[in-house]
Amino acid sequence: MNQICCLNPTYECDNPQVPESTSYCPTCGTPLVILKNRYQPVKRLGGGGFAKTYLALDTHKLNELCVIKQLAPSLGNQTTQALIKATELFLQEAQQLQKLAEHTQIPSLFAYFEENRQLYLVEQFVDGKNLLEELQTEGVFNEAKIRQFLQDLLLILQEVHKQGIIHRDIKPENVMRRHKDGKLVLIDFGASKELQGGATSGTRIGTDGYAPWEQRVDGVASTAGDLYSLGVTCFYLLTGKNPYELWLKDGYNWVANWRNYLNQPLSQKLQQILDKLLVANSENRYSLAEKVLEELRQPYSIIPSNSPKTIISHTKKPRTFGYILALISVVLLGIGYLLITKTPQFQPKTEPNGIQETDRGL
Repeated sequence: MNQICCLNPTYECDNPQVPESTSYCPTCGTPLVILKNRYQPVKRLGGGGFAKTYLALDTHKLNELCVIKQLAPSLGNQTTQALIKATELFLQEAQQLQKLAEHTQIPSLFAYFEENRQLYLVEQFVDGKNLLEELQTEGVFNEAKIRQFLQDLLLILQEVHKQGIIHRDIKPENVMRRHKDGKLVLIDFGASKELQGGATSGTRIGTDGYAPWEQRVDGVASTAGDLYSLGVTCFYLLTGKNPYELWLKDGYNWVANWRNYLNQPLSQKLQQILDKLLVANSENRYSLAEKVLEELRQPYSIIPSNSPKTIISHTKKPRTFGYILALISVVLLGIGYLLITKTPQFQPKTEPNGIQETDRGL
């Protein structure tokens, strides 16, 4: 038997899942509905900020799974201005999804509408798990896995940025690994913004610990901001250390010492890339996904050290010094041999049996 759930937008209702024959929510008494006589909410997936999400069935497409997103700001703590802004962001999300409809690693928009004085959008369901769940079940990523992650996400961001869109909320929870092909999918464009010029000012938005300083404090959105959040995501996946906790303790100062949390060997090249992704000052950070991809594709070798300085002092210098000592030894041995063989009393003589020797008395 199919299920249905309540669409009460307030956070006082837990939107319970009940048999589809049920008419009213057992928690709040709200009538249970199928949106547009087509999209049947099955169970609540999550919620926060200004929206709730539900797994749903598209009854016009043989009950194909989809996702309903409902504008649901926490009404008790929202001013009129905040509600207007939330509505604006909700519309922007639908517009950005429609603009990126051709990309196979971004959910497609199916519908955007108002019903019973509530705003909804319906989007493609991604069957998979997010990278936070993957980190928790499979452990930290190694260099090969983090390089593949970067490769995939940078290609997605390259297209997103080319369309003039800044995501503004890249983090492990917003990257899904699709079960059917293992591809990564970038989700939740609820904080996204259209780019105007090199950067644009607006709402101070994003997730603490992941959002760059200029976005969180000044509301400045830029491609460099998305790349910073990507770098923080890499850090979390590599170390298992929650950047939110580091941010609470030390603000943005922690990024200068991110290597201190490494517990596995990384190539010097990857460390350098992460250094430039994690620069607090946006002027010194990567601004183009293409540039990161270019450097990521350069040859590399993994080394058992977390610091380039240590690599130099423990590899290049000792080897050079060893080569010099070996060369001096060879030269001295050669000189010694010449001196000995040129001395008359050490000239070799031939024995009757044809064996040459120096002097049997020595």
